[in-house]
Amino acid sequence: MNEERIIELEIKAAYQEDLLQSLNKIVAGQQQQIDRLEATCRMLNERIKSLSVEGVGGESSEEVPPHY
Repeated sequence: MNEERIIELEIKAAYQEDLLQSLNKIVAGQQQQIDRLEATCRMLNERIKSLSVEGVGGESSEEVPPHY
């Protein structure tokens, strides 16, 4: 009976190791996705900043026309 218990524990340990490896792959994939999303956010933020800087020098569509 003691040997059966050891075999059962070894099986459980093997399943846990497999699960850990699977979870590690998932977490690594999620980290890569987070990195890509952060890079996209930085790019979009820079794009918004450059568009707002370009818009400051130009005429605003909200200005009152000169004949008023």
